[in-house]
Amino acid sequence: MDSILVTGNGPLSGTIPIAGAKNACLTLMPATLLSDEPLTLTNAPGLSDIRTMTQLLQSLGAEVTSLQDGKVLAMSCHGAINSRAEYDIVRKMRASNLVLGPLLAREGHAEVSLPGGCAIGARPMDIHTSGLQQMGAEIELRDGYLHAKADGGHLKGAVIDFPFASVGATENIMMAATLAKGTTVINNAAREPEIVDLATCLRKMGAQIDGDGTSRIEIQGVDRLHGATHPVVSDRIELGTYMLAPAICGGEVECLGGRIELVGAFCEKLDAAGISIEETPTGLKVARKNGRIRAVDVTTAPFPGFPTDLQAQFMALMCTAEGTSVLEEKIFENRFMHAPELERMGADIDVHGGHATVRGVERLKGAPVMATDLRASVSLILAGLAAEGETVVNRVYHLDRGYERVEEKLRNVGAKIERVKSQ
Repeated sequence: MDSILVTGNGPLSGTIPIAGAKNACLTLMPATLLSDEPLTLTNAPGLSDIRTMTQLLQSLGAEVTSLQDGKVLAMSCHGAINSRAEYDIVRKMRASNLVLGPLLAREGHAEVSLPGGCAIGARPMDIHTSGLQQMGAEIELRDGYLHAKADGGHLKGAVIDFPFASVGATENIMMAATLAKGTTVINNAAREPEIVDLATCLRKMGAQIDGDGTSRIEIQGVDRLHGATHPVVSDRIELGTYMLAPAICGGEVECLGGRIELVGAFCEKLDAAGISIEETPTGLKVARKNGRIRAVDVTTAPFPGFPTDLQAQFMALMCTAEGTSVLEEKIFENRFMHAPELERMGADIDVHGGHATVRGVERLKGAPVMATDLRASVSLILAGLAAEGETVVNRVYHLDRGYERVEEKLRNVGAKIERVKSQ
């Protein structure tokens, strides 16, 4: 199993291009199931999760071709559809559940295995299935599969009140509603940029959607959708991650393609910690201000709040901050698994339930550490960049699910980092 070797090497300088958003691309790809005409996505990230979704869509009957080194995905679903999403593929990735809504909308029935993904806490499907049931679907769980059937072969518009703002459920219901009979209203909808990106793409395909980016989304069903070409929005989590690199190491890095509106709450915390962020014509330029980083408290929240997917990386920054910070995780109940690994590097962290208290130390020291999930992987790499000596991050197979060419991008701004292939 591969590992990443990181050696503290001082300040960073240069530019890092930000890839298309993994979570947006994984949502946009199943939209091809809604039409028999081609859907082309540009600015696609080259990640293992994208390859997994490609495999899943191909198993369902879609044609998916990767062009321009994976930056363009040409998809078409004009033939016969297989409505069963098999466990062997779905188990690899949580986002696989996003084929449920499109399959139901197009075919009137679907069998989808319960999904997998990172072990960061319970992420049940009940909010997805409840919304689809309100649209006339009959759904039961048998042998690990969700067996779903639309009453009369067609979903029907409904007013759906989510108990919380679930991103995945908002996406699934949005796609299902585009071909449903009548009007669907989603109350307490998620507001993430990935939701807006999906709505923009679906409108290009002929969908009638209003209110994306707010907590109330209205979709008027249409008879059919057509093809479209759509660029995937920049990855705000990759953006935030690489903004933290000069914050932790010092120096100045421009993140190409970055926009403040994608990471507004995150930028506010960086500013409070003593990090300079400057908008440029091509992205965001980030540099540490004079002196040591200041401790800042963080509470994760749905967009536009502080992203849970940047909590682990921000904890790495707080490990050497001046003072004590408290990080409160309110999205997933099991997302401090990186804390013991940071402690192996000399961090002073106490975890109690959903709170982590971080007392800043002068310096971290390199050590062998173990990645537990995708974001934990990169948080340990960031910590290693600022630590004395060598840090070996083991079990980094998670990393390739969310970051493309991470070693190359960091080396290009002066980091000393390399991948060590397993024997």
